[in-house]
Amino acid sequence: MDINMTLIGQTIAMIVFVWFCMKFIWPPIMQAIEERQAEIADGLAAAEKGQQSLNDAKSEADGIVDDARKQAASILDQANARANEIVAEGKSDGVKERERQLTVAKAEVEQETNRAREELRGQVSAIAVASAEKILQREIDSKTHEDILGTLAQQL
Repeated sequence: MDINMTLIGQTIAMIVFVWFCMKFIWPPIMQAIEERQAEIADGLAAAEKGQQSLNDAKSEADGIVDDARKQAASILDQANARANEIVAEGKSDGVKERERQLTVAKAEVEQETNRAREELRGQVSAIAVASAEKILQREIDSKTHEDILGTLAQQL
């Protein structure tokens, strides 16, 4: 193969074309590629930062939820303790009221018993007086006397 003018012309045209591309076309393309790489790197960094923020927020939310659970458990414990106190106070008040009512009832029973005794004494004395009158009005013989005492005993 001979080297001729066409080959030299094509070589010169190729060299001029490569020089032109490297001088005017290649730099803007490389700049666009570098800007895109920078954007992608910034996006990845932002994504990592967002992921880290999400993890921090999740751990903080878990901490808040744990604190809320502890606080809720504490409130429930306090409520149960207060309920137990109220029940104990109610029982104590109930026992005191029962004792008071028992005392009142015993006093009423004692009064009723005393009234009944007084009434019974009055009736017994009236019966005794009536029996004595009957005995004195009749003549004294043992049979009549036993009958009167028998009826007196039945009335008592």
